[in-house]
Amino acid sequence: MKEKIIEVQKKWGNGIIKMGELSDDKDSLENFTSNFLHEIYNFEGDQLLFKPSKASEIQFRNTKEKAISYFIAGDDRKCSEDQGFALAKWKKISFENSQIKIINDLGFATGNYCFENESTKIKVEFSFGYIEIDNSIKIFLHHSSIPYKK
Repeated sequence: MKEKIIEVQKKWGNGIIKMGELSDDKDSLENFTSNFLHEIYNFEGDQLLFKPSKASEIQFRNTKEKAISYFIAGDDRKCSEDQGFALAKWKKISFENSQIKIINDLGFATGNYCFENESTKIKVEFSFGYIEIDNSIKIFLHHSSIPYKK
């Protein structure tokens, strides 16, 4: 399962980059984002635990609509603070796993991931939980935060 988790991390990063690439075509962006998030996150019932790094007013995004709002904002955004994290047109997203732990059919990874575009490089701390459903790995826990600075 560890190898599958690393594959999903790469897929997640590539999906966020693709959102930025599609940002000038609203229909394609919305369709891709909806399909991509459905494929990579576990939205079944109330199973998703999602705390994105740039959320303070509505800290937790446990529905597909709120996750879409976080990543691409838009006119019908569910959370007014959202500016569309993926719209920063990231060019490179790299995961640096500190540890990956497998417990039965669940996997957990914690570490840093870095986001880079033309003008910015951001290091973000993450903890993700993964579950295998129908031979695919989905994220059920996503917590990320900007590192604390004194």
